[in-house]
Amino acid sequence: MGAYILFASAAFFLILFGAQGFKIVQQAEAMVIERLGSYHRTLHNGISFIWPMLDKPREIEWKYVKTDLDGKTVVKKEKITRIDLREAVLEFPEQAVITRDNVTIKITAILYFQIVDPVRAVYEIANLPDAIEKLVQTTLRNVMGEMDLDRTLSSRDTVNDKLKVVLDEATEKWGVKVNRVELQDIHPPQDIRDAMEKQMRAERDRRAAILEAEGHKKANILGAEGSKEAEINMAEGQKRAKVLIAEGEAEARIRIAQAEAEAISKITEALPEGKGNAATYLIALRYIEALKQIASGKESKVVFLPYEATGILGSIGGIRELFDGVTSPHGK
Repeated sequence: MGAYILFASAAFFLILFGAQGFKIVQQAEAMVIERLGSYHRTLHNGISFIWPMLDKPREIEWKYVKTDLDGKTVVKKEKITRIDLREAVLEFPEQAVITRDNVTIKITAILYFQIVDPVRAVYEIANLPDAIEKLVQTTLRNVMGEMDLDRTLSSRDTVNDKLKVVLDEATEKWGVKVNRVELQDIHPPQDIRDAMEKQMRAERDRRAAILEAEGHKKANILGAEGSKEAEINMAEGQKRAKVLIAEGEAEARIRIAQAEAEAISKITEALPEGKGNAATYLIALRYIEALKQIASGKESKVVFLPYEATGILGSIGGIRELFDGVTSPHGK
């Protein structure tokens, strides 16, 4: 009976010893093992065995920032033995910084980092998340203190790159790789925001006035060019019309002269030889037409005959003499 109890006790001790000695480490995790208080080895993913009572996983302090159902941010601290090697995110609370032009702004930032050396992350720093948070806060104040407010608001990428370089160099000793830093929100004071809004409105009004002035300028230029082109076209049209009128008058005169010449020729052919000439005949006809126009005027009265009227009568007499020798086709 005593042997059975002893055997059962030994079996229980072995089972308990084995249960405490076997460690299963998941993918992307690591466990730092100490033997009698000193670093012994690092366990990676898979099944490993340690000697209970001699070997012990090293505990480290870790901080988690979570948001509850009410939307409140809750900070939870605990001691862990398994180090997560995946990329982690640290969201920092809002903090006040002063820019180079003495403007106090509030900034919230997000840090993405990854533990690449678990041993240094355990032994080189007491509380890694708190250390990174304090380092980000001080670095952010230094970087923002070198920049004006306008550049801070318009150069987030520059600020992110500067923070990444500084933090990556500082955390290398801790076995941490900083992948990127993002400025989440930048809140200037209310009076600064009001001034910025007024400046933005003034700038927009200025641009609108410039665009409107440029529009009026272009409209005036186009109007002047249109008026100029219209005047040129009108002048060209008047010139062309005068040319055509002059050409028409010249052609009309030529045709009238040709007609008169043809008439003189025909009258000359019709007159008997030695009975006057055609010029006298045409002059007499012209005088008669002129007298008709004078006599037919509504507002003019003829009270005397011009001196040349005697010449006209003589021309009429000459016409009579021209036809004295012409025999009528009826023999009269």
